[in-house]
Amino acid sequence: MNGISFAIKAGERLALVGESGSGKSVTARAVLRLDPGARLEGEIRYREENLLALPESRLRALRGNRIAMIFQEPMTALNPLYSIGDQIGEVLQLHRGLTRLQARGQAISLLERVGISDAEKRLQSFPHQLSGGQRQRAMIAMALAGDPELLIADEPTTALDVTLQAQILDLLSGLQRERNMAVLLITHDLNLVRRFADRVAVMQYGRIIETATTSELFAAPREAYTRTLLESRPDRQASPLPDSGIILKARGLAQTWRKRRFLRDEYFTALEPLDLELSRAETLAIVGESGSGKTSLATALLRLAQGSQGEIECAGERFDLLKGASLRKARRHMQIVFQDPFGALSPRQTVGEIVTEGLLVHEATLSNSELRLRAERVMEQVGLPVEVLERYPHEFSGGQRQRIAIARALMLRPDILVLDEPTSALDATVQKQVLVLLADLQKQYGISYLLITHDLALVRAMAHRVMVLKNGRVVESGDVRDVLVSPQSAYTQALLAASGLNSPDIM
Repeated sequence: MNGISFAIKAGERLALVGESGSGKSVTARAVLRLDPGARLEGEIRYREENLLALPESRLRALRGNRIAMIFQEPMTALNPLYSIGDQIGEVLQLHRGLTRLQARGQAISLLERVGISDAEKRLQSFPHQLSGGQRQRAMIAMALAGDPELLIADEPTTALDVTLQAQILDLLSGLQRERNMAVLLITHDLNLVRRFADRVAVMQYGRIIETATTSELFAAPREAYTRTLLESRPDRQASPLPDSGIILKARGLAQTWRKRRFLRDEYFTALEPLDLELSRAETLAIVGESGSGKTSLATALLRLAQGSQGEIECAGERFDLLKGASLRKARRHMQIVFQDPFGALSPRQTVGEIVTEGLLVHEATLSNSELRLRAERVMEQVGLPVEVLERYPHEFSGGQRQRIAIARALMLRPDILVLDEPTSALDATVQKQVLVLLADLQKQYGISYLLITHDLALVRAMAHRVMVLKNGRVVESGDVRDVLVSPQSAYTQALLAASGLNSPDIM
């Protein structure tokens, strides 16, 4: 960031928006001086104090107390070695001087206030034992423990499904009004900004280029960059479906998971038996809330874990009858692009090693020069220069890493790509670029997509058909226009309402 200026009044909600790399999170962290190696100049004033001139002891008294922060990824921000109760209690004891017993009672009240059911029991839970929505709520409870005057919320709903996003947004709105907090919201989600913020500041290349009230900015943005952000809602990319035959059939597809217990194992069914078909060059979207069974469906199709059941026929082969080397060989027909490319790409391998790894298994006779040629071609397909083959994943932006993940899946020239939340953590403009890339690849090579997502705007842009899951069961399926314009299930209607796509002209 460079030479930025902004102010937040007591009780105001200011949104800081921009693409990845624009400086939003760096600005938020600078307020609390969270990056020891960063050189900060100018002034950051909280009431009458200049935070840049304060000693560390005074900063510690303010952090988590008068000024609190909700971090983007609660699974990373929460300590995995301590229970939720211990982590909230630490704030209460440190900043409000409560005893351990008093802190426990107050922590229960905070968890209840942020909507966590059975709060006393959840107090003993560790972060990995909570769902994504519960972890985010626990993070909010921890931030509220010091009764802050300013709350910094850094992408508080990223990667949450639409109903959880709506719940978290309503929760923050209610808490803000109740406590008259000022809120600095860091986000790339303009739909969230429209529903939450009083004012908006737009960042580009480390500078604030435009500030206005929310209604003014959405009605008449001054800057071309702001107009680009507002116009980045994904357009309809799906081409008319050719009559080219069925590539995937599944009958009675189901997935059961085992929970290991001390005395005996327990089993639960994440996906009830269902049937599906996928045509060549078709996109079938699988939608639903967290825990609805979407990823379990992908796991069962690819037979990535024990407990999958049903008949699966892909490219003329019965996946469910294959084992060992035969199954590995058949998987080249059906590849997967995972939700988090940073976690899915090995940090120890170069991009070249990552994208050619599958060829070393499936086409072991290829020479080094042939491997290099295939890698260069696939880089060209996904819109990246060949120079990236020598670099490592951490050197790239989120959108570039997602392109690398797509390139790895394309190397084996699959018939089907399973796309598990492929754009959930990307900003609007990068998301649009990835969608255009996927649409172009589908037109050019006739690839079929199984699109797993909670983003109904993505479904509207990409899918030919939709299957809606709830608690492991299919509640509705059909043509994308029929389902999005005239949903029959109350659950689908609720998803559409939460996403803001419940008007009859969404297609």
